Amino acid sequence: MVKKNNKEVLELILEKMGQPKDAYDRVTDRAGHDLRYAIDSTKLREELGWEPQFTNFEAGLEDTIKWYTDHQDWWKAEKEAVEANYAKNTKKVLK
Repeated sequence: MVKKNNKEVLELILEKMGQPKDAYDRVTDRAGHDLRYAIDSTKLREELGWEPQFTNFEAGLEDTIKWYTDHQDWWKAEKEAVEANYAKNTKKVLK
């Protein structure tokens, strides 16, 4: 199994989306900041007979990016609302 840290995954996402690998802002780690994610799918496989659709991380990532690109109507309005709320609350804190 190949392991990738969050920075490597972020840079791969940016690359797959045609962006420079450094097109992000680095922030200071905070308490509880996730360093990595992992899953043990043993129960899913044994009890439900589940099998992953993708076994190649990059292929799965490309498919996920394509799905979100093709289905912006599913997430875009919610993203804009969250960002607007964040901006509003940030202004209150900075005053």
